Amino acid sequence: MKQTLICSAVSMALAAAYGHAAAQAAAPAQAAEKAPDAADAAAKPDGQKLETVVVTGFRASLEKSMALKQQAIGVRDSIVAEDIGKFPEANVAESLQRVPGIILNRDESSGEGQRISIRGLPTEYTVTTLNGALVNTVSTSTIGSAVRGFNYDVFASELFGRVDFYKSPLAELNEGGMGGVVDLQTPRPFDNPKRTIRYGVTASYNTTSGKTDPMGFALYSNTWGDWGALIGVSHAAAVNDRSGFEATGGYNSSARASQSPVKGNFAFALDYDSPRANLGSYTRAQVDNALLPRIYRFYGSANDRTRDGLVGSLQFKTPTLNFSLDTLYSKLKNTRDEIYFGLLIRNSRTTDRTKPAGQSGNNGFIPLNVKIDPASNLLTGTFGNTSYSSGVTYSEDETKFGYVAANARWSVSDKLVLSGQLSTNNSKALSYQDTLSGQIFGVDSTIDYGSDHVYPSLSSPTSYTDPANFQGFGIGTGWTRETDKSNQGRVVADWDYALAGDWTGHLKAGLAYSETSKEINKRNGTSAATAKLNTLGTAGLRSGMTSVLPIGNLDMGAGWPHAWGTFTRGYTYSTFDPLALNSEATFTPAQSFKAQENVSTAFVQSDFRGQVFDRELRLNAGVRFARTETLIDNFKQQGASLTYAPNQEKGSYTSVLPAFSSAFDLTDNLTWRASWGKTLSRQALSIIAAQTVIPNPFDNTATAGNPSLRPQKSKNLDTSLEWYFQKGSMLSAALFRKELTDATFGSSVQTTFGALGLPDTALGGIFQDANGKVDPNLPMTLKTYSNAGKQTLKGFELAYQQAFTFLPDPFKGLGALASYTHINPFNSAVWTTNSGSVIDVNSVPKYAYSTTLYYESGPFAFRTSYNYKGRSLHRDTPKNNGDDLIRWNAGRGYLDANVSYKINDSLEIRLEGLNLSNTLAYDYFEDATGQYGLGNKTRMDYAKYDGRTFKIGLRGRF
Repeated sequence: MKQTLICSAVSMALAAAYGHAAAQAAAPAQAAEKAPDAADAAAKPDGQKLETVVVTGFRASLEKSMALKQQAIGVRDSIVAEDIGKFPEANVAESLQRVPGIILNRDESSGEGQRISIRGLPTEYTVTTLNGALVNTVSTSTIGSAVRGFNYDVFASELFGRVDFYKSPLAELNEGGMGGVVDLQTPRPFDNPKRTIRYGVTASYNTTSGKTDPMGFALYSNTWGDWGALIGVSHAAAVNDRSGFEATGGYNSSARASQSPVKGNFAFALDYDSPRANLGSYTRAQVDNALLPRIYRFYGSANDRTRDGLVGSLQFKTPTLNFSLDTLYSKLKNTRDEIYFGLLIRNSRTTDRTKPAGQSGNNGFIPLNVKIDPASNLLTGTFGNTSYSSGVTYSEDETKFGYVAANARWSVSDKLVLSGQLSTNNSKALSYQDTLSGQIFGVDSTIDYGSDHVYPSLSSPTSYTDPANFQGFGIGTGWTRETDKSNQGRVVADWDYALAGDWTGHLKAGLAYSETSKEINKRNGTSAATAKLNTLGTAGLRSGMTSVLPIGNLDMGAGWPHAWGTFTRGYTYSTFDPLALNSEATFTPAQSFKAQENVSTAFVQSDFRGQVFDRELRLNAGVRFARTETLIDNFKQQGASLTYAPNQEKGSYTSVLPAFSSAFDLTDNLTWRASWGKTLSRQALSIIAAQTVIPNPFDNTATAGNPSLRPQKSKNLDTSLEWYFQKGSMLSAALFRKELTDATFGSSVQTTFGALGLPDTALGGIFQDANGKVDPNLPMTLKTYSNAGKQTLKGFELAYQQAFTFLPDPFKGLGALASYTHINPFNSAVWTTNSGSVIDVNSVPKYAYSTTLYYESGPFAFRTSYNYKGRSLHRDTPKNNGDDLIRWNAGRGYLDANVSYKINDSLEIRLEGLNLSNTLAYDYFEDATGQYGLGNKTRMDYAKYDGRTFKIGLRGRF
């Protein structure tokens, strides 16, 4: 169906383009394309004045972007602000997703576009620069992950004037982006050399939270002779609620989960030996091979976000000199409440019936009246000896980003230009949280997925709201600070020169030096919090419970309980203050480090322009040399006691990265491009510098770093054909191929807690006995990383853009753009079934597409966009863990729209709708044998709705 829609769209685009081209052929082409000059206009008699059509708004932005693309030699796309301080979308990342090859990753808490991946490569394979200077920043869930990259949700789009996106390598571009390079450009006063005051105020309403929040920005820019100044400020607030079902990492059968070593993602064993066990008409083998989720629970969250930003520029500009001092500041803050309630299935097993029912050693589920869904092999019904967990996580996070750059450009002559930049940027991100939970042990429960697996059902004869039924309380608390710093300097010389015949050249050479560092400081005050929890005792904690859920307006479905014992934010933070508990004394050396990279680079490249067969050929050839020195300060276990002690590691490597691009005008409006080059991406510092750690103390999953990982390298080949069949219109097709060497491969193995060599406090109270000890034989999943050898990533892209100016009024204001990206199946590991069959899986979406229909005529305008990306293999499960289940990130699409009406030249009213499709985001588990189907409607995980967001506001200028 999707392929049919895509083919239909392409056919319509071709038909529209052909129809317009035919119309042009019927009229004198030159008269249609060439605008009269001033002399022609002056020669016209009175009454025949030339009518000038000024293109503004979104269409003007598209035409500017296309002009930049057409002039480039390599593969480049741009997003240009409609006017100073007027970016097409509210989020830069969401603007980029309409570029072919760009796939948007959204923040799971706020629903905003956060990171981008290019042609399916992970987000850390993209380099982001700010006015040419490398920048890194993190936010929300990525704080502490130490991944490279850039979180676009930290910034308001009004702070930027243009975004350039390079898919093919050039010697002048920063190395490190195997996927591509994105350059964000802040506005300067001489971008629009006159006084400009732009403003906007908006009210935003989200359907899931039911709350309305303010947004606004103001920008002032002016020039006085050779001097200019610009300053802009922005503020936004939003509350976003989410709710749905979580299996927290997979499904498994008792048959596989009870084996040693465990097959699948988690261990458990049903208790068939209990005298209460009743299989009904099923055999033990049938029940034993039916699937249950790791945890069967409801999840709800409320994320309260504020974002404040400032952009400034002081500029001095003459015909030969251009100096600017640019600044950018942003602060993003999130307050997040999370609640969950459900059954704990993982690690449940009965080995000693003398222990308390439902607790460690005697917590195996007893099948009492179960049912197997033959279509999905899911086990439902009534179970005995089940255990519940009611938990809350209250967290705060904040990211502050600051940037200052001094830029200079001197036109020494009409052929030689010298330029330079000194810049510094600093990103400080802090997060802290408490997770408080209580358990109900050893009760009967009935579960049923029903027809809606997003909101299944759960019931029990035991009261969920009576605090007296809760015990086994646990607390976890943590604090993380991640700091990114970068100081950079570069000098560049541009020289125009003549060659033989009518050929010309443009030489560009430069030197650059950068010092970048990333520091992770983690603290874990769980031990001190647990001591306080034990002091309060069961009675004290029960007295602090409430049955009024701390998040209102959550959709739970009809079958899930709408109240249970839980804790408020006020009680949790006042009783277990995360800032007090996570003091400097709770520093966690295994997860903390500082890494610095000093990179010295030199590059030289040249453009060549001339005629071949009376057609223009443009070439670019260059090479970039980079030397990288790495210094890592971390902590390693030493001696018989395995005490963490300071450790320092050094390393260095050099890279030689050639690049070649060409563009040949086959006709006046048909261009062929080709490029080849080498690129690299440096490994995530968290993988290189960190030790073996358990990121979540309530999850029996550990990760281990690998300091021996090599940089990832790629040889890239791109070619495209672009048809510019009318002004502001284009139809293009492109092929790409990347040969990857030493790409990072993540894999999971099953081990035991004792084999990790970690202290008992590394896991939360639900894994500890009465003495605070963790069973050394507790099954653990250990994630490790290695270089994966050689792989090939290849695919194609299609793009279409057209203004329907050939239509009669009022339809000539219509326009459309669309893009489609296809990526061949690609995975860093072979996915093999238990029977030995090899299955083609794609660790990146196999396809993604974007469509936009817009209309602009007089004061009225509207735009609607739909962006979709196909399913992709979940990165936490890149290979078969013995359960024959393929874990997919489900494909998802988002529908957005906006309508605006310009009351006058100074005032515009605007209505915007985001995620009008109310898209369900989820993972699912496909049965690789094909016996039980896709599982995309049954074996779901992390299934949540974000709701729709509506905005109404005013914006204008004077």
